[in-house]
This record gives sequence, C-alpha cells and structure tokens, in this order.
Amino acid sequence: MASSTVTSSQPNRPARPNLAFRRVRGQRSPAEFAALVRRAAREIGERVSCDARYIGRVEAGEIRCPNYAYERVFLHMFPGRTLTDLGFASRSSVRGRGARMDEEAPLADTTSPAHTTSGAHGVSETHGVYEPYETQDRQDPQNPYDMHHDHEESDVLRRAFMTGGGATVAAASLAPLGLPHDALTAGRPSLRAGTREASALEEAVRRIRLLDDRHGADGLYRRAAAPLRTAYALLDAGATRQATADRLHLGAGELAISVGWLAHDSGRYDDARSHYAEALATARMTGDPALEAHAFCNTAFLARDSGRPREAVRAAQAAQRVARPLGSARLMSLLALREAGGWAGLADRTGCEQALVRAQALYGRGPCDADPEWMSFYGEAELEGLEAQCWSTLGDWQRAARHAGRAAHLQDPHFTRNIALYTAELADDLARGGRPDEAATAGMRVLDLLDEVQSSRIQTMLAGTARVLLPHRRASGVSTFLERHASLPRMT
Repeated sequence: MASSTVTSSQPNRPARPNLAFRRVRGQRSPAEFAALVRRAAREIGERVSCDARYIGRVEAGEIRCPNYAYERVFLHMFPGRTLTDLGFASRSSVRGRGARMDEEAPLADTTSPAHTTSGAHGVSETHGVYEPYETQDRQDPQNPYDMHHDHEESDVLRRAFMTGGGATVAAASLAPLGLPHDALTAGRPSLRAGTREASALEEAVRRIRLLDDRHGADGLYRRAAAPLRTAYALLDAGATRQATADRLHLGAGELAISVGWLAHDSGRYDDARSHYAEALATARMTGDPALEAHAFCNTAFLARDSGRPREAVRAAQAAQRVARPLGSARLMSLLALREAGGWAGLADRTGCEQALVRAQALYGRGPCDADPEWMSFYGEAELEGLEAQCWSTLGDWQRAARHAGRAAHLQDPHFTRNIALYTAELADDLARGGRPDEAATAGMRVLDLLDEVQSSRIQTMLAGTARVLLPHRRASGVSTFLERHASLPRMT
C-alpha cells in the first residue's frame, strides 16, 4: 500500500452522514428513490442495481464517492450539480488509495487484486481498483455478478446465467461468494468468512432479484441453487466475527427466500415450500423478525397458489404479528393483501374485503425508512395487481379486470415480468367476463413479452385464457391470438 497517503487506521473512522444527498431524496422512500436512479440509468444507457440499501449507505456516508456509472447517473438526474454538491468527496481525494484492509479478512486474502494497490493507481483508475467505501458496485473482475464494469461482458454473463450450462454457469454462480468449487463440493470452505463474503452474498440476492424482475424465474432457478449451497457452506465454516455471522445468516435467509420464489414462480411448489421453511428456520434461530415476516409472507403466497387458502390466512396473520413492531406500514399492507388472498380462496368475501380495506389504508400511510429492502417491488401497481387476483378468485371478473388493467398501466417498465403478469391477469379476467376481443388484445401483449420473460405462472395463466377463448374463435382477434399461442414451445 505504498501509494496510500493515509494510515491504515483512517478508513475505519466513523462515516459522516451525507446530508446533501438525503435532501435531494426529499419525501421519497429509499426504495422509491432507488427506482428513480435505475430509471435515470436506463435513460442514458447505464446499468446500476441501485436499491434502498445502496441509498441508505450513501446517506450514512459509507460511500464517499460513487463509481463512474453512478456518477454519470447522478449528474444526469441533477444537471448543473457536481458530486461535491451532492455531498460526495471529490474523486481525486480517494483515487489511488488501496482497498481497506478488511479487519475480518484472513491474511491469505490480503494479496488478492481487490486488496492491493500500486503507485500507478494514483495516476489513473483501472478495472480492479477499489474506491473506498463503495462496495455495492465496485469494479471487481473476480465478481461475475458485477454487471457494471463492462456492458458487453454483462450481456454475456446474463445470457450465460439465463441459458448457459456447464463451467460457465458454475463460475458465474460460485465465484461471487468467494469459494473455490472444490471447497464447496467438499462442503468444507478452507477459510472462515469475512465481510467480503458477506457482501458478496448480499449482492447475489440483489442480482437474482434483478434478473427475476426482468426475465422471470424459469431460466434462473437451477442456477440460483448454487449460490444458496455456497451460502450455507459459509455458515457451516463459521465467521471471523459475530457481526459477520449475523450478516451471513440474514443473507442466507434472504437468498433462500429468493431461490424459493424462483421455484414458486416456475411451478415447483414443493421446492419452494422447502426453501421458505429453511428461511423461516434461519430467521428463528437468529431471532430476526424482519426475515421471519418475509418468510411467512412468501409462505402465505405459496399456500394460496397451491390450493391451501386456510394456511395462507394463518401464515399471513403470523407474518403480521411478527412484523407489527418493525414500524413499516407498507409491509403491513402487503401482508394484509396476502391475508386477503387466503380469504378469497376460502370464498369468504367479507373477510377478503376487510383485509383489502386494511391493506389500502396502510398503503396510504406512505413509505418510510423502516420499509424492507426486498419490498422495492411493492408499489401502487402491485397493490392493484394483488387486489385483482382477489376479485378474480371470488369470480368478480369486471372488478378484477379493472384492477388488473390499472396494475399493468402503473407498473415501472423495469419490472418486465410483472407487466406480463398483470396483463395476463387482465386477459384472463376479460375472457371470463365475456369480452373475448379485448382479452385477445391483452393476450397478444403478453405474447410479445414472452421473449424476455420466462415464467411458468404466466404461461399457465395464458393457457387458461386460451381455453376460455376457444368457443369465441370468430370474435375479432381471437383466432390470431389462439394460433400464435398454439405455436409457443411446450412447457417442460
């Protein structure tokens, strides 16, 4: 670390909150502001995986200077302002410093590219140079999940993750968690985990969620199982400090839920149930109410989808009991919707309506800093979409179609899968409500999205719509929809 101009103790000083950045966020929640950042990135052709946690770390001062991708996005969002105006340190003040020597990292890791520097780094930044305090999107050539340092490479990695096989996928799955393949196979990692492994685990959860938002679950589930195995291998190996162990347990639990959701959305209900149960056990072992509420939330959703509505109600109510002290009205709103779905499955219209009213009232309280990071998908569109599903289950097709149409219209374009889901719901409600021509038009929009989205749930819904429309072949557009639907590859 000869090029460093600071002592090794300086990077460990307490972070200074970035009040300027907090002011520009205004009344938006961290999750809402993160969505604006992602949208601005798309406008200028950048790719950032910004989420509520990243915004929180910026505001806490943990990220002193953003990487180049985020810099371009922030300057695009706030024209005329500099990084300094947004509360960041100037790049020249951090350029050339080596990565922090992680107090938790084993000595064997201190020679890795992310932990070394040379005098040349003080002159110009290159790939592999770690900007202090920026860990979410650092340009690390050893992290195949980092899709920000090279757009062409990111496309290759995404395609490998979606459709590839063999060594390419294995490398993309295992490397982010810092374990060699032979150590994982043996189930005995050679080193105890430190903050680098915990951060990589957290990033794996974000990447899986991001890919699912864009492409659906079917192409991801099998590949996502490898990082989950790695996560539990890390837990078995132990951590260097209790704080790291807590992060690993939380990361493993969230990853289990993410992998469980991929199984759920691709129709593998038994696998999903197992993963959710694993996350719930992890939450209870560590006494983490937020993780427990998340696991119960997904368990309720799965129970509804797999024909166990009474279990859905019980799981949703359990989630609400656990989540109430957390202080997130938006979380309580989502959990009320999960309960409403269970009541609808029991054909209890009164119970469903009461839960829906509660969900809407809680949602109306607005976002807050206590909202969990994983809830970034939950906005007005999702509220409308879940309500549509309740009315559809109760057989009120007209009301269901109205809410599904609103959901598709309101959804952020980033969530391609959800747009396809809501539009498929709309098509089915219209078909069952006696409006075959409108149903066919909506169905065609879903078919247009299936090149990007792989979801057994959506394909199953579309198949049901096609069956309902069969007697209406002569209606405008219906025969075209049926012919195009019939040409789809069979689900395996």
